[in-house]
Amino acid sequence: MNEPVSHEPPPVTRFPQDEPARYTPDGYRAGIITAISVLVGFSLAFLRYWGFEAPGSWSWHFVISTALMLVSMLMQLIALFRSLQVEDHEIPHYRVTVRWFVWGVVVMVAGLVFAAAEVSRVAHGFRVF
Repeated sequence: MNEPVSHEPPPVTRFPQDEPARYTPDGYRAGIITAISVLVGFSLAFLRYWGFEAPGSWSWHFVISTALMLVSMLMQLIALFRSLQVEDHEIPHYRVTVRWFVWGVVVMVAGLVFAAAEVSRVAHGFRVF
């Protein structure tokens, strides 16, 4: 009958939507927008070179590197679009944007490797190194 009375409040059940939003520190958005813009500019310059100034004649091998570069540019532009949205200041949204950007860079590097191998093949036979 004489049980001790607790003066502690009952535990509060928290839901994810109840938690306050976490934001990126100042400068993160500007940094990623600059990085994306630089690489989009490089990709455009490379495609201009690849389409008009590269040695040799086009073959289906050139299509592989060009397709990879176009996919990379699309991924970079998606990342740029996401980074310009107001929601990108929130950490979960920002992380997805960074993922788009990093995978776009990975695809771009793959395209550059294919392009270098193709130019080397055209210029020196099938030797890469």
